[in-house]
Amino acid sequence: MTQTLTIRRPDDWHLHLRDGAVLAAVLPETARHFARAIVMPNLVPPVVTGADAAAYRDRILAALPAGMDFTPLMTLYLTEATDPADVAAAHAGGLIAAVKLYPAGATTNSASGVRDFDKVRGVLEKMAEIGLPLCVHGEVTDPAVDIFDREAVFIDRVLEPLRRATPGLRVVMEHITTSQGVDYVLANDRDLGATITTHHLIINRNHILVGGIRPHYYCLPVAKRESHRLALVQAATGGDARFFLGTDSAPHVDALKEHACGCAGIFSASNTLSCLAEVFEAAGALDRLEGFASLNGPAFYGVPANESRITLEKGDPVAYPAKIETGAGPVTLFDPGFALHWRVIP
Repeated sequence: MTQTLTIRRPDDWHLHLRDGAVLAAVLPETARHFARAIVMPNLVPPVVTGADAAAYRDRILAALPAGMDFTPLMTLYLTEATDPADVAAAHAGGLIAAVKLYPAGATTNSASGVRDFDKVRGVLEKMAEIGLPLCVHGEVTDPAVDIFDREAVFIDRVLEPLRRATPGLRVVMEHITTSQGVDYVLANDRDLGATITTHHLIINRNHILVGGIRPHYYCLPVAKRESHRLALVQAATGGDARFFLGTDSAPHVDALKEHACGCAGIFSASNTLSCLAEVFEAAGALDRLEGFASLNGPAFYGVPANESRITLEKGDPVAYPAKIETGAGPVTLFDPGFALHWRVIP
């Protein structure tokens, strides 16, 4: 018996599109299902000014295949030299939807990130004044802190002091991976939200390390213990509007993933909705998938939910390609490790 689920067209509130040949190959995989996406600015060189964001948006739109309907929501990469006036102008002109904070050295292409938070105080205060959200990669980079503890330590050392010092600043804790991250969101007000990725709802650290090193499950923040994964599933499927989808789909060509110092990132744009339907069905929460994927993010960012709908249908297992071919080399698609029975139908 066929089972279907119709929801408003979803958005992706954390996405890496890269540039050049990789952009051209992966953009259609997102645009096929998602109406909008918050696009990460960690290119080389990074997107640090309004002019940079406008130029990158133009490249994205130029790469969008004819007939596809997709709106990139641009962000600026916060540096210690960021000009508050440029940020405010880009926001006022409708060019940017958020500013991204990378602690220097925390993840891919984050060398230009923030080391001294006092140097960005003026930008954060201006953002609080104009209501522009700050998207946060929530990990400390102190080498003395274990990589599995860096999110929890970030909350105590950086995020809580930053929010106390900047009342009214709207913050998105991106790609949370721990029960501490979930608990922090639940304990705070509506100026705080969090994205959860597809892959962190499915894998734990055993997937990376048991039976050999699995580079295509390596991401930052790194997947944690099973108890943390279960906390994320509860948060995503529990109906709280402060949690919403941000895939953190992050393509790297295989030559850079399968490497002595492999890149961090999991590409999941193609099969995210199939994966999410399986996760929500297993949790007995299919009726809450629309909130997580289509409603909660727009509500936090203060934009209307999409009026168009998509329908998922449950049937025989879906055969997704193992890889997406790009002009720069193949990119491996996230493998959830189980059959996917839900597909988006025209």
